[in-house]
Amino acid sequence: MITEKKYYTENQEKMSRYAKAIAHPVRIFILDFLADNIDKCCYSGDMAEELPIARSTLSEHLKELKKAGLIQGEINPPYIKYCINKENWEEASGLFGRFFKK
Repeated sequence: MITEKKYYTENQEKMSRYAKAIAHPVRIFILDFLADNIDKCCYSGDMAEELPIARSTLSEHLKELKKAGLIQGEINPPYIKYCINKENWEEASGLFGRFFKK
């Protein structure tokens, strides 16, 4: 059996995934919007009214944030509501906080 040498720690890989997900101003806006409403979920339509982008573009950005685990969504046709994934949000905050304190 050939094992691949691992160069990066699990935390470095997680940070990379989170950083990639937030590497666009629309995604920062979405996270900021959801963080301001952290105790409740928001519908994608609410965000679409705040941003001058197509709903399909917003949907793609939401998909990337969900894939990274920073947000979670619930589909209840015709509505989709999203909220911060608190567990991963706290993990990302801790990882970046420790990194930037070095």
